[in-house]
Amino acid sequence: MSGLLEGLLVLDMSQFLSGPFAALRLGDLGARVIKIERPDGGDLCRRLYLTDTEIGGDSTLFHAINRGKEGFAADFKNAADIEAVKRLIANADVVIQNFRPGVIQRLGLDYAAAKAVNRGVVYASITGYGEEGPWAMLPGQDLLAQARSGLMWLNGDRDQGPVPFGLAIADLLAGSAIVQGVLAALVRKGRTGEGAHIETSLFEALVDFQFEVLTTYLNDGGRAPARSAFRNAHAYLAAPYGVYQTEDGWLAIAMTPLEKLADVIALPAIAKLPASAAFERRDEIKRQIAARIATASTSEWLRRMQPADVWCAEVLDWESLFANEAFKRMEMLQTVVRGDGAPVATTRSPIRVDGARARCRQGAPRIGEHTAELRAEFGV
Repeated sequence: MSGLLEGLLVLDMSQFLSGPFAALRLGDLGARVIKIERPDGGDLCRRLYLTDTEIGGDSTLFHAINRGKEGFAADFKNAADIEAVKRLIANADVVIQNFRPGVIQRLGLDYAAAKAVNRGVVYASITGYGEEGPWAMLPGQDLLAQARSGLMWLNGDRDQGPVPFGLAIADLLAGSAIVQGVLAALVRKGRTGEGAHIETSLFEALVDFQFEVLTTYLNDGGRAPARSAFRNAHAYLAAPYGVYQTEDGWLAIAMTPLEKLADVIALPAIAKLPASAAFERRDEIKRQIAARIATASTSEWLRRMQPADVWCAEVLDWESLFANEAFKRMEMLQTVVRGDGAPVATTRSPIRVDGARARCRQGAPRIGEHTAELRAEFGV
């Protein structure tokens, strides 16, 4: 399958997650991606371990987020290598970088320098908190951005304290925002030939992620949402919205009228409550539901609830997810192999084009793996 972005060249000068994730997604859509790393150690993500598992000397995280890319080594302290990167930029359609504010300017590889050699370049920058302001020079790290954004405060039960997401959500959301901006800029470039500088930050992506609840807060006199003290799942949604323990697992129940749920789970005490009670007495009602849900298995509740149009789902761990027939049919997993023969099992793109999902065979590059070939191809 030919990709939608086939023929476009992306230079990935970023490291860790946010920028490399944006480049990964553009690659999934068909673009050619060249990852530029320093020769002495490369992207620091190569040594950012989620477990003690490594493949070919690199972390599983690095493999996951850099599959399908070509590797070019450049020492940014070497003037000749800087000039080589500039010549690559002159041939690129997209450049992605996530250096701390001021660093890329000192290297002479900022947007102004890129535009000077390539008027139509689409240049993407990701920071922690923007290019200026009191937070600009603080470390642009996912957990810290979650803490400052209000997102961590919003999670968890009322008396539980701040609860961070169990993954690098700021990095992934910022990378996704960059992809949206880059694609829009490429559309304009196709019409006018004009490039653009696309910018976002981890913090801005997390604020945008909360647009639903923040809009309510901003138009509710600044009244903070009251998180449920029991099985909180959404600060602004009433009972039964939450996750409940069954006899042998867990069951999530979403927006469902209490009267309908009461009939299915045989809990008449909540059947005739006024609509306002679902929020005003949320914790009390959820505790009653929890006590009833605990008396039967997850499969039994699904057997009863789904035909009655109660919105519910079993809570799956990864082992049960991978064994599930519905997941298998989506074909979301693949194995890639890099130049040294190391196989890596990983995920596939979530995007299907004309019914087909892109498949990548090439693993993440070794440091500078394709430098010689790329220098010859581009004359750098």
